[in-house]
Formats: sequence, C-alpha cells, structure tokens
Amino acid sequence: MVEGATTQRSVVLASADAALRGRLRDSLAGMRWKVREASGGAEAMAHLEEQRPEALLVDSWLPDLEVSELAGHIREMFPSVDLLRVDGDSFEGGARSPRRHELLHALREAQDAPATDTVAWANAPIAVPVGGMVRFGSVQAERLAPVVEKQKEEVVAAVEVPLPEAIGPLFAPKLASPSPSSASQSFVAIPDMIGTSEAMMELARMIRLVAPRSTTVLIEGETGTGKEVAAKAIHRLSLRSNKPFVVLNCAAIPEALLEAELFGHTRGAFTGAVTSRTGRIEAANGGTLFLDEIGEMPLPLQAKMLRFLECGELQRVGDNETMRVDVRVIAATHQHLEKRSSEGTFRLDLYHRLAVFPLEVPALRDRTGDIPALVEFFLAEMGKEFPRKKVSRAAMEKLQAYSWPGNVRELAHVLERATILVGDSPEIGADEVRVRIS
Repeated sequence: MVEGATTQRSVVLASADAALRGRLRDSLAGMRWKVREASGGAEAMAHLEEQRPEALLVDSWLPDLEVSELAGHIREMFPSVDLLRVDGDSFEGGARSPRRHELLHALREAQDAPATDTVAWANAPIAVPVGGMVRFGSVQAERLAPVVEKQKEEVVAAVEVPLPEAIGPLFAPKLASPSPSSASQSFVAIPDMIGTSEAMMELARMIRLVAPRSTTVLIEGETGTGKEVAAKAIHRLSLRSNKPFVVLNCAAIPEALLEAELFGHTRGAFTGAVTSRTGRIEAANGGTLFLDEIGEMPLPLQAKMLRFLECGELQRVGDNETMRVDVRVIAATHQHLEKRSSEGTFRLDLYHRLAVFPLEVPALRDRTGDIPALVEFFLAEMGKEFPRKKVSRAAMEKLQAYSWPGNVRELAHVLERATILVGDSPEIGADEVRVRIS
C-alpha cells in the first residue's frame, strides 16, 4: 500500500491563539491533513494519547504547560511524533516527518494570511509585577509576522497598585517564550495553589504532567496541607474539567451507609431506602471522583472499590444489574497506607491500584517562605466581608517561626482569630497571633 493513499495525514495544533489555529487548520486541510486542535498542552497530550498523530505544531506559549517541558515529555512518550514550533524551528532530538515540507508550507501560508487578529486572551485582564508594583492591564499581540520574527506584546490600559514583594511571583504569567537562560527559572502558578517554594513548584509540575490523563492519583500529605486543592487542580487542567467533580469524605459517613453513598442503592435495598438513589461514583460519570481520607474506608468496601477500579463497573446496593461508568478516581490520605497494608488494615492491592501516580503535598513547616503569600491570600479573602487587615513585621516573624502542625488550614484559622482580636485596628500585631512557639 502506498503511504498516504488511504491513510490520512494527522497533526495536532497546540496554541492558545484560535485565529492562528484556524489559519493553520485551513492550510493543512487543503493538503488533506486531518487536524486536531488544542488550546493548551494538557489537551494536546490527550489528543496524542487518543490517536497518535504524525506531527505536533506547538506555539511558543501555552497557558498551562511550559513548552520546553511539554516537548521533553512528548519526546519521551511519543518519539515518533515530529515536533515543530509555529516559527518553523524543530526541537532537538525529535523525529522528522517525511512530509515536514508540507507542514512548513502550511506555516508559511498562515504567516502570509492577514495578521490583524489577536490571541484569544488578547484583551483579558492580566497582572504583571513591575518593581514593587503590580500592573493590571491587557495584552495585545502581533502573532503572525514572518515565521522567523518574534511575537510582540504590549501592556495597555495599566493601573498600578502596591504588591507585596513576597507574592509578586504569583502574578507573573509568562507572556512570551522564555530565553534559554531564564527557561529553567520560569514558573507558571496553578490557580488556588499559593506558593513559589521549590516543593510547590515541583508539585505544580507533577500535576500538569498527570492532569491530561485518566490515571488514578493518590495524594498524600498531612492534615490541612491542601490535598483537595491539589485534586481540584488536576480536574481543572484535565479534559474532564467541564464534567462533575464529586467529593466523598470516607471518614465523614458512617460505615453502614458508606457503600450506599458511594455506589447508590435501589428502593427497598435496606430499611429506610424508600426511593432509589444515585451514588457518588455514578454522579461523577465523565468527570472526577475525589475520595478524601481513603484510609478510613472499611475493608469489605475496599474489595468492592478495587473491583470498580479494575473494570469500571458498579452495582447499586440491592440491584442485580451492573453499569459501566467513565470516572477518574483521585484519592487522598494523611495516613501511611503502605504501612497499614502490612498491618492488615488496608488492602495492598487497592493501595497499588490507587497509587499509580502518587503526589505528596508538602507540610507548611517545610515551605515557610510561602507563608507571606498565604497570609496575603487569606487576608484578602477575609477583606471581602470585613475591613482588610495587614500584618506587622513582628507578627509575620512569629507566623514564620511556628511549626504549624495543622498546616495551611491552621494558618487560616489563626489569621481569622487575629482579625477578630485586633478589632478596629488595621494591623495585626504579634500579640494577636495566638500560637505557641516552643
């Protein structure tokens, strides 16, 4: 069979710029390429997994993943895919399509098209740190100059407001591809995950890697570290983001009712079951099920949960029929499940099935440099309802000297108590920070 006679060429276009994708799509479609579009790196990875394309055209900036990081991941997992930038440059060490000349021709055609469109996020509000200030404005981009020309950005309609130095990095979205010297230092924060410590940057990197897949994730970490925040970030960056995110705390529901809550039940299945009820798994169909405190799940139910994870089928309590559902499971625990499995209180096979991709959320005492940013975040949230407070230098030193056994949740509670104790004063002092430093 002659290659290309019956097999259609396929390519994935990864760019946040819908206009650019449209021009490339039209050009490639005229050469009989099958085109799949992705607005970010996570979506591009999902397309690569579903149907291995011949090539991937990737923009110099993506809203969710570092381009260099995405390229390295693709080279490792999909070595046969030809990986090209939209400026026509190829990535080192990648494959080369026998029809690369067609891809380059499509890029040139797209560049020759009228370049009056701006990127999809062109007029969206952004925040860019400038010295000790944060500049709020919008981005205008000239995207389709000749292939070799660099894109240009201009921040317009700017308004400056003070920005604490400690949280500056949180408001620095990357507007253009970094230079080689700065690429290793660039970091795009995940919304709601506050902190730029090395531990949080690594956690964000791992979340971006696993989010596009349907892989089961086990999030480990002490109580109050923000495991549910990490789970929500995985869901938000996945292709399931427009589907349900269903939460079940295994420790908050009595053992006798947990199975029915998880799998659902039919009418009359047990005393008090006057109507049929959809379980949390079924409610999450197409989306994500987050099982918090999975270590509290009783052993008999663990076996049923293992069965569901292996075959994707569930059976309501009191029903003889099974149904298939498409659910991604993310579990969280503050316990050492592997140790508990050796003690016989948690199934080892279930642990291995859950921990396909383990993540650990760092304790607050291991990232005290993030405390100023967290303080600003919580005070801003409290300031929506009551007058905004600020923290004195002495109070901040006291907050950073404390070991935080309750982690981020305890910090939020301490700050809430302090805002009450300080009364009408605009500043929280060390005396209002009620923690015991040993």
